[in-house]
Amino acid sequence: MTDDDERAADENRRAVQAAVDAELRLLDPEVRARPDLVLELLDPAFTEVGVSGRRWDATSILTVTSGGSVSPESPVQVTEMSGTVLAPGLVHLTYFADNQGRRAWRSSLWRLTETGWRMYYHQGTLAADGD
Repeated sequence: MTDDDERAADENRRAVQAAVDAELRLLDPEVRARPDLVLELLDPAFTEVGVSGRRWDATSILTVTSGGSVSPESPVQVTEMSGTVLAPGLVHLTYFADNQGRRAWRSSLWRLTETGWRMYYHQGTLAADGD
């Protein structure tokens, strides 16, 4: 592996870790309770297709996040988190989340902006029994 390859691999690991850290912050009940903190992590062009099939934007998702959708006493359990750099400044994360028995596969696109890593797109798909 050349020095350039090693630098690129290291840069990719840092990008994925930054996206993972930001994703986990968005799942933190204390962060979710503060619209200002949530908006710092969402891209202005953010969209989500939720497990219900409903489409959300940055403004409408604040209703869910600030409404106590994640309990401090029972935080979301995240497993199988993985990430891939799709292009410079663009990371795709996938993981399994269990929020008080509501189990879903999650997928997020994070992009690097002037203000840091921000979620551009998110989708949740309910898990089948046995997943």
